Amino acid sequence: MSLITAQGVSVRYDGRRVLFDIDFQIDRGEIVTIVGPNGSGKTSFLRVLLGVVAPEKGRIHWAKGLRIGYVPQRLHLDPGLPMPVARFLSLPTRQSAQAVAEVLERVGVPDVARQNMATLSGGQFQRVLLARALLTRPDILMLDEPTAGLDQPGVAAFYRLIEDVRREMNCAVLSVSHDLHVVMSASDRVICINGHICCEGAPQVVRDAPEYRALFGLGTGGALALYQHSHDHVHDENCDHDHDHAKDHAHHAG
Repeated sequence: MSLITAQGVSVRYDGRRVLFDIDFQIDRGEIVTIVGPNGSGKTSFLRVLLGVVAPEKGRIHWAKGLRIGYVPQRLHLDPGLPMPVARFLSLPTRQSAQAVAEVLERVGVPDVARQNMATLSGGQFQRVLLARALLTRPDILMLDEPTAGLDQPGVAAFYRLIEDVRREMNCAVLSVSHDLHVVMSASDRVICINGHICCEGAPQVVRDAPEYRALFGLGTGGALALYQHSHDHVHDENCDHDHDHAKDHAHHAG
């Protein structure tokens, strides 16, 4: 049984439709990455699946008792507020010193428990956010551009960590990413969104798919599979219709 299933989901903000006709499911153990141009609805999609935003149409089904660990795109903390890492990890649920030590060891920053959150490097900060998500023993990890601001070695190390976590915990991973150069090696399945799902599949199946390149340009070196919606050909037509608009955003997503 799938952990999360979305059927015919549409989302509207302030009278503007940002997502439409989304069908999606994710199973335990999968790593699925969502890509798309700026403004394509990637974060909105994640928020709907988290239950933070109610869909205008369609429905979401979560497996009974589903535990979700969430790593946000960014988290702003007052730099003047004393917030040791151990205390941060105990919000909102108090954690034992042993649990804190074990999870920090797991994510590769074992020595930061007493360090102030404001003094962490970008890579350390993201690993602490991941540690907090792992404390829930999640069935699925949801990550919203978790490597934003990290250098390339930091990005690669973070994705290796996610792969290890997936294997050890047998959880699903759903990630929104702009790191197109690592998507191929880090994902079992890639979903390309531009208001709707226009391309989907195993990343190695179709290299240089024209629909994908129309969204991201020729310099990505990426390989995303084109997925033909057997139940609805309108998606592919809409993807073609969006190509010119998407090109305007391509340099942001590369």
